[in-house]
Amino acid sequence: MATTTKIRPRALVRASGGPRYAVALAVDALGTGLLRPFLLLYGVAVLKLSAPVTGVAMTVGVVAGLVCMPAVGRWLDRGARSTVVAASMLVRVLGVILLLATPAGHVWLFGTAALFFSVGNQAWPAAHAAVVATVAHGRDRDTALAAGRALRNAGLGVGALIATVSLAGGTTALRTLAAVTGLAYLAAAALAWSVHLHARPAAALAKEMDGAEAGAGAGAGAGVGAGAGAGAGVGAGAGAGAGVGAGAGAGNAGPVPRMRALLAANVVYVFCLNVPEIALPLILVTQLDASPVWSAAIFVANTVLVVTLQVPVTVLLSRFSRRTVLALAGVLLTVSYLGFLAATSLGGGWGAPAVAAVSVLCTIGEIVYAGSATALVTDLAPTHALGRTLARFELSTGLGLAVSPAVITALAPHGPTALWGSLAAATLVSASAIAAEKDQEPGHSGSGHRAVGTEQAVHGGV
Repeated sequence: MATTTKIRPRALVRASGGPRYAVALAVDALGTGLLRPFLLLYGVAVLKLSAPVTGVAMTVGVVAGLVCMPAVGRWLDRGARSTVVAASMLVRVLGVILLLATPAGHVWLFGTAALFFSVGNQAWPAAHAAVVATVAHGRDRDTALAAGRALRNAGLGVGALIATVSLAGGTTALRTLAAVTGLAYLAAAALAWSVHLHARPAAALAKEMDGAEAGAGAGAGAGVGAGAGAGAGVGAGAGAGAGVGAGAGAGNAGPVPRMRALLAANVVYVFCLNVPEIALPLILVTQLDASPVWSAAIFVANTVLVVTLQVPVTVLLSRFSRRTVLALAGVLLTVSYLGFLAATSLGGGWGAPAVAAVSVLCTIGEIVYAGSATALVTDLAPTHALGRTLARFELSTGLGLAVSPAVITALAPHGPTALWGSLAAATLVSASAIAAEKDQEPGHSGSGHRAVGTEQAVHGGV
C-alpha cells in the first residue's frame, strides 16, 4: 500500500512537463474543443455531404488512424518525446488545411482530413504519457497524468462552448472555427517542440552500463543508482546529461508485458467515455421523451466534475495499488449502468432526473478509471518498451472509442435491459479480469519507483 501523494501546484506543473508544455496542452485542447464536436456538421453544412456518408467517412478515418500506433510506439522507444507530441499536433494542422481546401461534395478529401485528425488524436495520449513518465516518477507521475486529463477536459469544454456560440454564423463560422483550430494546433506544436525533451534509448543505456561494469567492476555506477546494481543513474559529471536509470537488469532487458486481460478490459471500460455523449442523449430523447436540456446539463456536469475532481480523486486513491483502483472503477461503472437501467424504468417525469443523478456516479467511475489505467500501464512498462506498451494501450482505447457508438446505437433499440444490462455484465467481467491478472514486470508496486532512462535537454519548464 502506497502513501498518499501531496504535490504543490508548481511541482505539479514541473511533473507535467513544465509551464511551456502545459500551455501547449491547453492550447491543443482548446483547438480540439473548437472543431471536434462539429466535424460532422462541417461535412454536412459546409461540404454538402449526407449525414450517413459523413459519419462513415469519419468512422473510417478514426479506424484507419489506429494503424499509426505501432510506429508511434517505436518512435517513442527510440527516445523521442516532445517531438512526437509536436508531430501529433502538426498532423492535425494538415487535417485542417485539407479540410479548408476540400470542395463541396468531395467525400474522399473529407475522409482524408478525418484520418489526419485521427492520427493526431490517437498519437497524442501515448506521446504525452511518455513525456510525463520521463520527467516524473511514482505517484507524482500519476498525479501529473490526472492533471493533464483535467486540463484537457477544461480546454475541450471551453472550446466547445465557444464553438456553440459561434454556430449562429452558419457555414462562415464553421470555416472560421476550422481555421482557428489549425492556428491553435500550430501554436501548440511550436510550444511542445520548444521544450526539447528527449530520452536516451534504453538499449544505448544498457550498452553503456555494460561497458562501465566491464571497465570498473560490478556495481561501479557513474551516478546515483535507483536499484541494487542498477548503475548509470543520475549522472553528475559534465556531459552526463540528466539521465535517470532504474534497475538496469529489470528495466532494460525484460520482455514487453502482454497485459492481455488489461488491454481487453480497457476496450470495454472506455465505453464509459461515450455514455454522456451518445448513450444518455439517445435514451433521454428516444425512450424518455425528455428535453434536450437534460442531455446538455449532464454533459456540462460531466465536464465540470472531471475538471475539478480528477486530481483530488487520483491523489486520494494513491494509497491503494493501481490495479485495485482500476478494478474499483469497473465496479463503480457497473453499478452506474444498473442505476441507468433502474432510472429508465421509471419513465414519465422521474426518469430524466434519475438518469441525471446516476450520471454523477458514472462520472466518478470514469474519473477513477482515467486516473488509474494509464498510470498502471506506465508503471508496468519496462524501460526499453515504454513507447510500445503505451501505444498498445492507446490502440485498445482507440478501438473501444471506435466501436462503442455502433454498439450503443445497436443495443439501444432493443430496450434498456439490452443496453445497460450488457454494459454492466461486460464491465463487471472486465473488472474481475483486471483484478485477477498478475503483473509481469518487476517494479509494479503501488509506490511506482521505477523510472525511465533519459537524457533531457529541456528549455523553459522542467
